Amino acid sequence: MTLTHAHPALAPHGAGRFAARPAPRHLLGLEAMDRADLLRILDEAERWREAIDAREPDSRELAGITVCLGFFEASTRTRVSFELAATRLGARVVTFSVGESSTAKGETLLDTVRVLEAMRVDLFVMRHPASGAPGYIAEHLQAGVINAGDGQHEHPTQGLLDLLTLRRVWKGRFEGRRIVLVGDIAHSRVARSAIHGLTTLGAHVTVAGPPTLVPSGIAALGVTVSPALEPALEGADAVMALRLQRERMEQGLLASTGEYAREWGIDARRVRLLHEDGVVLHPGPVNRGVELSPDVVDGERSVIFDQVTNGVAVRCAVLARCARALSEAA
Repeated sequence: MTLTHAHPALAPHGAGRFAARPAPRHLLGLEAMDRADLLRILDEAERWREAIDAREPDSRELAGITVCLGFFEASTRTRVSFELAATRLGARVVTFSVGESSTAKGETLLDTVRVLEAMRVDLFVMRHPASGAPGYIAEHLQAGVINAGDGQHEHPTQGLLDLLTLRRVWKGRFEGRRIVLVGDIAHSRVARSAIHGLTTLGAHVTVAGPPTLVPSGIAALGVTVSPALEPALEGADAVMALRLQRERMEQGLLASTGEYAREWGIDARRVRLLHEDGVVLHPGPVNRGVELSPDVVDGERSVIFDQVTNGVAVRCAVLARCARALSEAA
């Protein structure tokens, strides 16, 4: 696979060269997506959100399409969200995980997906611990590939659902808005997709977190780096807390979760520093009492569960977009 990338501060080694636009049957990341494409997906996702809220009957838009959910890394909410979306669109859905696949027996990843493509799988939704794995597979298949999270690279549908959530809260206007991303920026594929999407749409992004978890050079992406949390939160229109992986302590990057919560956790007092209409996001699952205090998770400023609903709508829009591109190319 290609080992170059556009932004060394944000794309890990091996993630691939994602500054070039991939074929429209794929969704590999938000880095290469322009404003018009982002808005088209958000517009379609908004229609799906309205259909979900109205409890409209399932669509037949993807009738005859087979979607394979290949999760080589555990994830409940992303996998279930994609499965619900594909089912709502009328697709056939098959799933496999690394423990059940032939890769556990020594078969290569590429051979595994080629076998599945030979069974007439049309769209692969892939989560993989290796940065760049979905991009590598996309180079070798006629089927469409959707990145459901690859290593420390990107999580594009999470980025899109965050954008949809904010667009609904911000009444469609990103320009002039300010959001703070807090936590483990260095290892977060959620942060990478969020930064690419938000800056493309005109929002200003500030990142904050322990110095050991904020990559050097990240300002080159057009974000502001804040050495402290509270000044960054002052008057911001939103804050997104990122999930803290406990292995960061094992790696010596953090002293303790208690210290992290004191310095970087979002509690009710810190929420009050936001603009009066400012909201709180989190990609989930939340470590309550670490990234967010329980009263913030369940508070009136939280849009965390709205993010989850928007995730199904976004994945409906992405699956439909990739399936249409396959049909047009046929």
